[in-house]
Amino acid sequence: MSSSASVNVTPEVVADLESQIQQHGIKYLVPSYVDMHGIPKAKMVPSAYLKRMLGGSELFTGAALDGVPQNMADDEVAAVPDPDSFMVVPWRDDTGWFASDLWYLGKPFEPCNRGILKRVLADAASRGYQVNCGIEAEFFVFKNDGAAEPNAISDLQILDKPAYDSARLMDNLDSWLGKTVDAMNDLGWSVYSFDHEDGVGQFEIDFQYADALTMSDRFVFLRVMANEFARQHDCFASFMPKPFADKAGSGAHFNMSLADVNTGANLFEPGNLPDAHGLGISELGYQFTAGVMKHLPAILALSAPTINSYKRLIMKGSTSGYTWAPCFTSWGGNNRSNTVRIPSDGARIELRAADSACNPYLGMALMIAAGLEGIEQSLTPDPANDVNLFEQTEQFRQDKKIQWLPRNLDEAITALESDPLSRSVLGDKMLESWVFTKREEVFTYTNHVSQWERDRYLKMF
Repeated sequence: MSSSASVNVTPEVVADLESQIQQHGIKYLVPSYVDMHGIPKAKMVPSAYLKRMLGGSELFTGAALDGVPQNMADDEVAAVPDPDSFMVVPWRDDTGWFASDLWYLGKPFEPCNRGILKRVLADAASRGYQVNCGIEAEFFVFKNDGAAEPNAISDLQILDKPAYDSARLMDNLDSWLGKTVDAMNDLGWSVYSFDHEDGVGQFEIDFQYADALTMSDRFVFLRVMANEFARQHDCFASFMPKPFADKAGSGAHFNMSLADVNTGANLFEPGNLPDAHGLGISELGYQFTAGVMKHLPAILALSAPTINSYKRLIMKGSTSGYTWAPCFTSWGGNNRSNTVRIPSDGARIELRAADSACNPYLGMALMIAAGLEGIEQSLTPDPANDVNLFEQTEQFRQDKKIQWLPRNLDEAITALESDPLSRSVLGDKMLESWVFTKREEVFTYTNHVSQWERDRYLKMF
């Protein structure tokens, strides 16, 4: 079944893109969209067919895409590029990249990941809000040597506490790391800090925030780009949340705020009004936080979406001590044991549960919708937590009504499926497809017999 989008693009937009393509000597165009896992898919289009491509000429069989409902597997969806997202691929200066939406039968495809986020952002804009977000990108880079255990690419001494290891940081600077940071800056992303993290071969790159849609596009592209530059040095970048049991995992913390859609002013700034909780954000910011807390277990399913994600969300699992990954339904100030944190260096809220494997479009969409509900209903968050929850007793946490986050993907799926907000944000088709696919993932994992089980049970009885 044909799914041509028949999208009209203004002559001015086409002319501007043609000028950029000619200026950069672009030969090929990539109309890229993502599947439900946040993994890019695309075709390659010669630049002479720009206008045709912008109209949604490139069709994709539904059966090849996770996130297309089972009953639509024989249908086709069309990729419709966003002209504003155009950029030159840093490692291929003859290729231009577009983030794209999916269309079906001449209109936006309901389960499109990017489209889901755009619907939530349109709702926010109708209320006068622009949603800004930064993502703290953490990932590992390993030698691509086929070893049974992944190995860091440097042969330097391994410290007991590798976090902020300056020697290992600089040892990677002349290879993949420097190339990645330079490319990000050339693209205008404005990297302001990067470091070696708690795991050997683990790095974090922090770059300037943007509107939530742009930031999602950039994070998806960053995963592709970091891997490409690593491959050029016989390595690979891993965005697996927790590759090692004894090292901290890789987060992708969402740092979010609302701005006035007309002036750009940060509406989470407290101004001259009383600060109800003394944490440096406005009443609107606290209402947004309360909404996020109300729907936190469901949000977790999309921001920590893999079996492995929940091996990161534990108190201890690092030779450096605590993992500093959140475990509890708590919020508060500059306290890394909270899942939702109000940092001391800016009027924003930080979701610390989001990890490197997340689909940012879906994770952000549900988080934003939850925050908007908190504003609409004038919700008030529970008292902020100001102690290190890792050092408290279970009784203390119960007395404070602080619960554990979902302990595994199966619990998170149940939370997502039972939360009415999930269906209103994702729509029937994406929610049902996501739950079906992830339940299969859990089922497959549950049936796997691990070495741990053999070690524990083979001769136990």
